[in-house]
Formats: sequence, C-alpha cells, structure tokens
Amino acid sequence: MADLSGFPITDRWPAQRPDAIQLYSLPTPNGVKASIMLEECALDYEVHRISIGDPEDQMTPEYLSLNPNNKIPALIDPNGPGGEPMGLWESGAILVYLADKTGLFLPREGAARYHTLQWLMFQMGGVGPMFGQIGFFHRYKGREIEDKRPLNRYVNEAKRLLGVIDRQLDGREWITGDYSIADIAIAPWVRNLRTGYEAAELVGLDDFANIGPWVDRFAARPAVERGLNIPPRQ
Repeated sequence: MADLSGFPITDRWPAQRPDAIQLYSLPTPNGVKASIMLEECALDYEVHRISIGDPEDQMTPEYLSLNPNNKIPALIDPNGPGGEPMGLWESGAILVYLADKTGLFLPREGAARYHTLQWLMFQMGGVGPMFGQIGFFHRYKGREIEDKRPLNRYVNEAKRLLGVIDRQLDGREWITGDYSIADIAIAPWVRNLRTGYEAAELVGLDDFANIGPWVDRFAARPAVERGLNIPPRQ
C-alpha cells in the first residue's frame, strides 16, 4: 500500500484508497479537464471535493501544501516517476503528465506532439482567461458594474478566439485531427459559455458552424459524460 503520509493534504482529506490517484477538484472547466482525462485513460482514482472560494478548503495549510497557488485541480499519484508518490497541480501540466504516463491522447514525439501542445497552451493562455472574464462580467459579480467596456473587451476577444477554433476545426473532427488533450482542454471552456456562463448568444456561439458539432461529439463520449460531473455537482 502506498504511503502518502508525506502529503499533509491527506490529513484533511484522508485517502480511502491510497494506491489510487488522489484528485482534488470541482466540476469547473479547469477541474473537469483532469477528471475527463482520468476517465478517458481508465485510471483508478479517488476524488476529493474542494470548494472554490471557501477559505476552509482552498486556503488551508493542508491544501496549500499540495498547491501553493490554491486553485483546482491538483492530484497525488502514488505511483509517480520512479514509482515514488508525486503531487502535481495546474490542469495543463496534469493533462501532459497523464498523457505521458499512459501513452494516450498526446503523441510521444515528432511534430504532432508539439502541435498538440501548442493548442493546449492556446487554451491555458487565451481561452481560459478570456472566457473566465466573460463569466465574471456577464454571469457573476461583475454584471453589477454599469460600465460595460470591460465586458465588451472580453466578448470581442472571445469571438476572436472562437474564430480561431472554428477555422482549425474546418475539415477536422478534432482540434489536431485525432482526439487529444487539446480537445479535453478547450471543449469544456467552450461548452461552459452556454451551460455555465449563459453567454452563448452574447458571443454568437451558434455563428461558428464547426464548433457546435465538435462540442456535441466531445460531450457524447462516455468518459466525458462521467468526467463532467466529478465530483458530483451539488
């Protein structure tokens, strides 16, 4: 049995199955990237719900001991490199790690690997931050701000990013041709414009002909269906 005693986070969220990957997450666009990947790779894992914005969870010494950036997701792999337990945070790093661990959804070498990684970085550096600001200014506390210039700035940038995705999908079933961590990273954020932020009309989501069918293909995958609700929504 794996010894996870070196990880203080397990004092607050004890591992019932220490030989399984320990996932600390919430079903947000970033959080489900990890749970979908774990489901797609058929890896054994145990999930612990971390309430974002709750200082009793994210800002506790136990959680910060694993992720000093106090965000989700994070994980502990009891069978990390060299067979030693390893903690990891940042959803993009988690996707790359699990892909390399299993040999799935990321080419191991060559141009195809770097093309996939560039689309992962595109999500992390552009799609996530820009779409998240739309959520804040349109759906959450920022909607109370009378000056709509910030919202309009992020809406225009979201439209530009959606155009990039739409053009890339032209003639392709998936972002890089084959299903990959690029799709697992980007699709939850695009889907959330409709399901979470209620901003589909605001950004003209239906005007991008290739995006809707792609998100539907993604959401129809059994592993995605499961991963989108892990941990279960309350």
